[in-house]
This record gives sequence, structure tokens and C-alpha cells, in this order.
Amino acid sequence: MKKTVNAFDYADHLTQTLNPRFLLNTKADKFNSMVIGWGNIGVIWGLPAVTVYVRQSRYTKGQIDASGEFTLSLPLEGSLSADVMRVCGSQSGRDVDKEKLFTLAAPRTNHTPGVLEYPLTLECRVLYAQDQDLEKIPAEIRERFYGKGADAGDFHTAYIAQIVDAYILGADD
Repeated sequence: MKKTVNAFDYADHLTQTLNPRFLLNTKADKFNSMVIGWGNIGVIWGLPAVTVYVRQSRYTKGQIDASGEFTLSLPLEGSLSADVMRVCGSQSGRDVDKEKLFTLAAPRTNHTPGVLEYPLTLECRVLYAQDQDLEKIPAEIRERFYGKGADAGDFHTAYIAQIVDAYILGADD
């Protein structure tokens, strides 16, 4: 059974988990999950919210744009498994059926499932999206994250999303 929680009670956990990473799940065409390591939790327009950043080239971006929602799945202890990090951190949902990696749990409020193996679940609805303006990013950061290799020029879209539900999944979900 899903145990309702106050997302802000887990804000510290969320920000600490960003380092080992957590999952951003989408479902427009099909279920997809990607590892993210950048984000914020707070209040905007009087609403509990998260901000996540997704590169322009990612399959996930199209999924969020199409559905207007996502869930975040966080481990309560430890971090993501090496297999999950390998697949969801480096392989595209365009090419891989990521649903096979997890036990999906039906959402309560939106249409994107959570992941039983990472039980802290935040259901989120996009309020605002903004593409980064690379010229406004300091040169040293722009060079480090957008100037070299495969990600050169592949900037992010920032999604500000209302937390519409927050809970911990149980074994029977």
C-alpha cells in the first residue's frame, strides 16, 4: 500500500540522492526511465515543486513534452543498482525497453508509474519549461558541460513541475 508522505520531509534525502542519482520516469509512447543528477526541490507560485534538467537530445524530453508529467523514483537506502545506472544512465529509451528492468507501480494522480525498487515516489506535473540560453551560462561552466565531446552544444531544458502526489511504495503496490 502506498504511504502518503510530505515531499518536503524528504527534501534533504532528495538533494543527497542527486549525487548517487535517482530516476526520472516518463510515459507517453511507452514507459521510460533515465538517471538524473541535477535538480531542485522547493516552492514556486505557492506550490510544492521540483526542477529537473533534461538534455535536448534525450528521448525523455520528447516524452515529457508529450505528456506534461513525470515521476521521480528515489531509493530510500543506498543508491541505484549498477545495472540500472548502466542502462538508464547511458542507453536511450528509443532503443531499449526499460520497463523490463523494474516492477512498475500504478500511479495515484498522474499517468506515469513509479518503480517499486526505488520506493520514494513523487508524481509531478509540468508547470513551466525553459530551454537554456547558453550565452547566459558562465564560460567555464558552458565549456565544461556543453563545449566538448558528444554533449557539445546539447543544452538542457529546465522543467519546473508541481509535486501533485508523494508516497512510499509498499510490497503490494
